[in-house]
Amino acid sequence: MSHDDRLIVALDFPNFEAAKACVLELGDSVSYYKVGMELYYAVGSQIISFLKEQGKHVFLDLKLQDIPNTVAHALMVLNELGADMMNVHAVGGKKMMSEAVKAVHEAAAQAGREAPKLIAVTILTSMDEEQFGDLNYKVSIAEQVIALAKLAKESGMDGVVASPREAAAIREACGPDFLIVTPGVRPAGASLDDQSRVATPAGAFKNGSTHIVVGRPITKAENRQAAALAIVEEIKGV
Repeated sequence: MSHDDRLIVALDFPNFEAAKACVLELGDSVSYYKVGMELYYAVGSQIISFLKEQGKHVFLDLKLQDIPNTVAHALMVLNELGADMMNVHAVGGKKMMSEAVKAVHEAAAQAGREAPKLIAVTILTSMDEEQFGDLNYKVSIAEQVIALAKLAKESGMDGVVASPREAAAIREACGPDFLIVTPGVRPAGASLDDQSRVATPAGAFKNGSTHIVVGRPITKAENRQAAALAIVEEIKGV
C-alpha cells in the first residue's frame, strides 16, 4: 500500500483508544501524524511512544508561546519524546524563536540524535479578514503571514505553518528549502468545518506547500483508508 510522507493526518481525538484505533485502521496508507493539544493534554507522551512503535513520523503541534527562556526549556523537555517536528507561535518574536532553535539543537546533540524540525505558526487558518481585523493589525492577513515567515527564517526556524493561500508568497520570500506546512486543506466537496482559508490537496502543493495537514476529511470518513489513499493519489506527481 502506498503512502506519502507529505500528508500529515491530524489525530484530533480526546483519548488514546480512539487515536490508536484510527492509526491501526489507516495502517500503511499514512506515515505521518499530527498530535495536537487535545490529544496530548489527554494522554501525554503515551501517544508519541505508540506512534513511534508503529514506525510513524510525528508532528507535535503544541504551538508554544511564552518568554524565550520558558519556551526553550519546554522544548528541551519535549525533545526527549522523539517527535520529528514541533512548533511555536511566530508572534512570540525573534528572540523567542532563536532561543527555541538553539535549545532544540543543543538537546538533540546531547541525546546524540538529529534535531526535530522546528516551525512557526503564522496566522491560524481558521481566521478570516473580519476576525483578523479585531486584532487591530494595520495590514492584511497575507502581509502579516509573509512578515512572520521572514522573521521565522531570520530566527533559524526550519519553516512555518500557514494557510495554502499564502504558500506561494512564502515560497518566493523564503526560498526553496523552507518548510511550509499547511492546514486548511480540504478535498473538493468536503465540508470546510471551522477553516476559512483553504485549498485542495493538489492546490496546496502547486502553491508551494511541503506538507499538508488533513484531519476530519480522513478521520471522520466512513472508510478512512480510502479517504487517505484518495488524497495520496491526488497529490502524486504534484
